[in-house]
Amino acid sequence: MGLFERYLSLWVALCIVAGVFLGNLMPAAFTMLSKLEFAHVNLVVALLIWVMIYPMMVQIDFSSIKDVGRRPKGLILTLVINWLIKPFTMAALGLLFFKGVFADWVDPQSATEYIAGMILLGVAPCTAMVFVWSQLTKGDPNYTLVQVSINDIVMVFAFAPIAAFLLGVSDIDVPWETLLLSVVIYVVLPLVAGSLTRRKLEHQDDKQGLDRFLHQLKPWSIIGLLATVVLLFGFQAETIISKPQIIVLIAIPLLIQTYGIFILAYVAAKALKLPHNIAAPASLIGSSNFFELAVAVAISLFGLHSGAALATVVGVLVEVPVMLSLVYFANRTRHWFK
Repeated sequence: MGLFERYLSLWVALCIVAGVFLGNLMPAAFTMLSKLEFAHVNLVVALLIWVMIYPMMVQIDFSSIKDVGRRPKGLILTLVINWLIKPFTMAALGLLFFKGVFADWVDPQSATEYIAGMILLGVAPCTAMVFVWSQLTKGDPNYTLVQVSINDIVMVFAFAPIAAFLLGVSDIDVPWETLLLSVVIYVVLPLVAGSLTRRKLEHQDDKQGLDRFLHQLKPWSIIGLLATVVLLFGFQAETIISKPQIIVLIAIPLLIQTYGIFILAYVAAKALKLPHNIAAPASLIGSSNFFELAVAVAISLFGLHSGAALATVVGVLVEVPVMLSLVYFANRTRHWFK
């Protein structure tokens, strides 16, 4: 792993601090950037997310789907966790904490928006960082590609209906057009662009050419991630400084959700007698979130300065260090599996 990947938690932490500092130092500049939007989609954020996601999409090999039938248990586990369990447990935890446990500390409108942000995180399974977690646990790269590919295909069709259903349960009016537009912008189009790029490079029968292209893109992906973190925390800087306790309140159910889903998936993988190089990535995929999509949709639906956007940004805050702790645990328990 390169310097940036190895110390990713440190760079993310520094970018969070930088974003909060710059947001409070130059609020007018961030206000101006927040107004650069089209159809409720911030253009600067969209550009940075594209820079971050596109290299990951090029790595996805849809032709590998044909190998799913050989070892279907890991894929079934991932799909069940991501689409039948995780969104609903996230919604339940949000309601439990912000309509119950934290009800006296948060006003009803803000509580509803925080729940909405959490739901968007829960309905967006990880796409990009999955490859990093799989590599760190010595996961089967081909199987990880299959899992990511299938999840992305399912997400194109399932994200909007599930999100709309759960947001509707929380008494939130969902503009379907904006939600579907966000899915197209942040999932469908990058997938198509990545697939076409990969097909063109593979058509040249040059595996080294694909590897070189991905190696050249990698720094841009990291730059996109870090710049996005700076921008998002800059937009939320005043809220973070004025309401630091809110960050802690949002983080608590997110932490419970992440660790809980991992334990559930890991135990299920052990019961299914999956090998560790499939069990670990499958559990980590279920635990992590496609926070780029969740942030984008939250901004599109509720606005840059909404509680929903803040909740998804807190997801960014806890994602990397929490996932690294799960990677450590998975590696330490490798002997539990055949």
